[in-house]
Amino acid sequence: MELSDILDPGAVRVLGTLSSKKRLFQDLGDIAAGAYGLNASDVVDALQERESLGPTGVGQGVALPHARLDGIDQVLGAFMRLEKPIDFDSVDRQPVDLVFALFAPRDSGVDHLKALALVSRTLRNGSICDKLRANDDPAALHAVLTESPVTRAA
Repeated sequence: MELSDILDPGAVRVLGTLSSKKRLFQDLGDIAAGAYGLNASDVVDALQERESLGPTGVGQGVALPHARLDGIDQVLGAFMRLEKPIDFDSVDRQPVDLVFALFAPRDSGVDHLKALALVSRTLRNGSICDKLRANDDPAALHAVLTESPVTRAA
C-alpha cells in the first residue's frame, strides 16, 4: 500500500481560517464528497463519532482523524494544510495545521491499520512536514505526500 493508492489529487486542499474542529470535519466531508462521491454528512458524523472516543491530534501540529464508513470498499484519504492552525486537543496541546483524514470500510481490519500507520509514519518525518508547510499548491502537496520513500507500507 502506498499513499498514492489512497489519496486522490482532488482530495488535497489548503484552507485559510477555520473556526473549529467541527468546521474542519465539515470541510473534510465536502472534500470526501467531491473527490470520492461519499455522503458529506455521513463522513462528518463518522469523524465526530470517532473523535468523541479520544482526540486524533497526534502532536507536532498533525492530526489524523479517521472513521469507518458504509458503502466504500477501500481506504480513502483527504489532506488539508491549514494556513492558521486550530486547537485540536492534541496530545502535546499544540494547534494543528496538517490534517490527514482516513475513511475506511466499516468491516476493514488490517488495511485500515496499515493505512493509519503509513500516514502516521509519513507525517512524523520532519522534512516532509516542512515541505508541506512551505507549499500552498495542492498538486505540489500531493506530490510531496505520494513521492516520498516513507510513504510505502510493507
